[in-house]
Amino acid sequence: MPDSAAAPVILGTTGPFPHGVLAERHPAIIRRVRDAFPYGPAQHRALDALLHDCTEGTIGPLPGDDRWRGWGLDRHLGQSWFDVPWLWSESYFYRRLLDAVGYFDPGPWQGIDPFRPFKLAELDAKETDEELAALDALGEDPDRALLHGSLWGNRADLGFRLSAESGEAVSALVADDSAGLWRLLRGGTLCLVADNAGRELVPDLLLIAHLLDTGRVADAVLHLKPYPSYVSDATTADLLDALRRLTAAPGAAAAYGRTLWSALSDGRLAVRAHPFSCAPLPYAEAPGDLRAEWGAADLTLFKGDLNYRRLVGDRLWPPTTPFAEVTDWFPGPVAALRTLKSDVITGLSPDTVAALDAAEGQRWRTAGTHALIQVNPSPAASA
Repeated sequence: MPDSAAAPVILGTTGPFPHGVLAERHPAIIRRVRDAFPYGPAQHRALDALLHDCTEGTIGPLPGDDRWRGWGLDRHLGQSWFDVPWLWSESYFYRRLLDAVGYFDPGPWQGIDPFRPFKLAELDAKETDEELAALDALGEDPDRALLHGSLWGNRADLGFRLSAESGEAVSALVADDSAGLWRLLRGGTLCLVADNAGRELVPDLLLIAHLLDTGRVADAVLHLKPYPSYVSDATTADLLDALRRLTAAPGAAAAYGRTLWSALSDGRLAVRAHPFSCAPLPYAEAPGDLRAEWGAADLTLFKGDLNYRRLVGDRLWPPTTPFAEVTDWFPGPVAALRTLKSDVITGLSPDTVAALDAAEGQRWRTAGTHALIQVNPSPAASA
């Protein structure tokens, strides 16, 4: 790992983007969740209290959850939400939101995903129909299109419709080691750490199905969240919704859905929902059982922006810091597929950084208009 002293941990006060998430996005999410369900007075009072606490209050206890004490809760009690690591305060917000709506408490609202209406609306949107229909035109070699579909998430049509001659998506890549990624898929085990549900989980599943169908992987492990988090992070329930969407679709989409259904049934595709998936900490602090599973895989693939932040550390790295150095702790070959939606970035060339800064200022880091494919085939920890 490079010297982290030169890369400070991002706090809620580190620039306008994290501050805006805490001060504006989180209150908007509370209001949206409040309007999505006919919650009773108790939930309304708890949501109002959270609305106050997340902008003006301090970090408070989480009754009945000792796991968070080991994840830094005791250390941050009484601090402003803006003065603790941004990754920590974001994760804490979503855990508090679940408490407010009674997700963990015995009663009628136990286990009810407060984000489910938004996830289903996206999954049932006409754009999803269009993206699934585009699968029928991929031809005999869909590797590139399915990889780009997974990369771009809810802009999956950009990947699915990408022909070998088109440069639209390629020009938006700030780093592209797709060749290195394909070299690691040689018929072994793939771990894919998923990001969002809905239209972002569907292309991840399509990529897994294709890799299984073609023998590029013999088996796969899909890591999901054990409970709802970050509005749209994928849970097992979201996986089932996506599978039903695929198997009910016409054409190639249904065939991919049947592959996944069969693979789940016979064990070629396994599902994990490890508690640390919802931890407010970098993956470098993952427990031994999780690290052992990643280390046994031929490739572990982290999807999305939040997973990238947790993989490399949620710090203001100089963007030219090598990806291999910030992932040298990882126990096996590792790759990242990420659309850029936060300030964290590593592994770029000086020319790329200079060109992006000159053209867009700092906006390219957070706008979701650029993406990357990065690979570390042999971290020091696995050597």
